[in-house]
Amino acid sequence: MPQLSVRPLAFEPHFEQIDDNEAEIQKDIIDSLRQILETTYADGGRAIRSVHAKSHGLLEGELTVLDDLPGKLAQGAFAQPGQFPVIMRLSTNPGDILDDKVSTPRGMALKVMRVAGERLPGAEEATTQDFVLVNAPVFMAPDTKAFSRSSKLLAKTTDKAPQAKQALSAVLRGAESVVEKAGGESATLKGLGGHPATNMLGETYYSVVPLLWGPYFAKLSVVPLSPDLQPLKDAPLELKDSPNALRDAITEHFAYHGGTWEVRVQLATDLEKMPIEDATVQWPDEHSPYVPVGRIELKPQQAWSEELSRRIDDGMSFSPWHGLAAHRPLGGIMRARKPAYEMSAGFRSIHNGCPIHEPR
Repeated sequence: MPQLSVRPLAFEPHFEQIDDNEAEIQKDIIDSLRQILETTYADGGRAIRSVHAKSHGLLEGELTVLDDLPGKLAQGAFAQPGQFPVIMRLSTNPGDILDDKVSTPRGMALKVMRVAGERLPGAEEATTQDFVLVNAPVFMAPDTKAFSRSSKLLAKTTDKAPQAKQALSAVLRGAESVVEKAGGESATLKGLGGHPATNMLGETYYSVVPLLWGPYFAKLSVVPLSPDLQPLKDAPLELKDSPNALRDAITEHFAYHGGTWEVRVQLATDLEKMPIEDATVQWPDEHSPYVPVGRIELKPQQAWSEELSRRIDDGMSFSPWHGLAAHRPLGGIMRARKPAYEMSAGFRSIHNGCPIHEPR
């Protein structure tokens, strides 16, 4: 039985601080992401996501909610012990489909099925709970204003000079290696293409920004647990021989092996040290450690195919706003995601002639 050693802070509505210009900033973000969509659609004749367009693993398994969770942890999708089907999408963050030699941050999107409870607006007809995660404990921008600026830059550089991006990525990976050898880490270098060339399956993934956890609020992480995944942490991957090296590595692994991840939650205990509106602040573990609430288990399977891509990449969307009211997303970055993700899913649905739907 997981032990909870902290006293979580009950969420209060005034913890969220909404900028007077937030609607205008959200519109700027949506306009930039739409520009990315229109650029890639004009080039490829197929609508793809404005971020995390390239999938590397499309997997199905089961989430087990742990028995005997303390009441403060047993909230929302984790309120009752049991097993729930789950879909996992592993991706990288650009909005265009690039050769993996452009090495960028990674993402994990989860869709948990057969989840009961009061729903968020717009998700009333579904029985799913989505969690959208990246392999960093903090976001690249503190707020929507900064995110809007970076989105405009991404829109301007989408689908431009792919060979130059590959060359730049190699330089940035070298710079990031120097930083890491000195004991540091640069989210900027990684975001621009300097992410180390390592296996995605060894990464720990984070919600980065908070969400409600019943009457409390928290961040989420998904950590490799099984002996077949843990050795892949920081395991080097050769990128030069394949434009889809990440996908190839995941496909090869799941042809013979499964994997288990532990789902952990970090409950907020101090609003000053664990702010909602600044997404670049890492909540200190010493004030509230991540504690386990569930496990995701995947068996050996086909990890990617054109058929899986049509069903999951084209036919589904993953959004933190697909789910339960008990896990309502919090903060400006999360608020901006709602209209942005809805726009992106709608664009794909219209242009591909493939309605976006929730699995049942």
